Amino acid sequence: MAIPNFTAAELKRGEALFKVPSAFVKGVVKVADLPNEGRPEVAFAGRSNVGKSSLINALAGQKSLARVSVTPGRTRELNFFTLGKDGAFYLVDMPGYGYARAPKAEVKGWTRLIQDYLKGRRELKRVFLLIDARHGLKDSDREIMTLMDEAAVSYQGVLTKADKPKAAELAAIEAKVSAEIAKRPAAYPQLIATSARTGAGLPQLRAVIAALADGGMSI
Repeated sequence: MAIPNFTAAELKRGEALFKVPSAFVKGVVKVADLPNEGRPEVAFAGRSNVGKSSLINALAGQKSLARVSVTPGRTRELNFFTLGKDGAFYLVDMPGYGYARAPKAEVKGWTRLIQDYLKGRRELKRVFLLIDARHGLKDSDREIMTLMDEAAVSYQGVLTKADKPKAAELAAIEAKVSAEIAKRPAAYPQLIATSARTGAGLPQLRAVIAALADGGMSI
């Protein structure tokens, strides 16, 4: 499983960041309503039903921080949550993309919101692109990756549901996704495989987010 190595101190900082309970701040449907305090933030993006809400809840250790639904496309806003002491850092849950059954007008609106947010958000330190470990990258993922490449937005691949495939299947998906991401100019090269159910990869993902919250960009 693709889980990078971290020092005990890095893992401890990640654990400390998420020990402080997170809280919902606001849902944003237009760029004009984005928080303007200048707080650094990380965002989670992914196809509808990739397990984004489950992963966010598992990271935070809170069962209902982000709403989990069996209906794809439930998240229709940029949802902001606090992280760390005094909420000095934001975690952003982005609308899921690639859900074909949503009304075309809604899909167009979500797409525009995502595009505008990614292109002009200086507070955004990194986007974590969630990829279902059972399926790998899809064309809708590649479209978002191209958008982030063009906007020079740093992003990192995170496999979700890594407990679902067999070991050999997971290894093959990891290798294929890693090879494709490595060719992308704005992508961070280290892929992290996670499971919201087993907790695999969560300490390492927390450590990356903590480093970004501290102003570090090296991990």
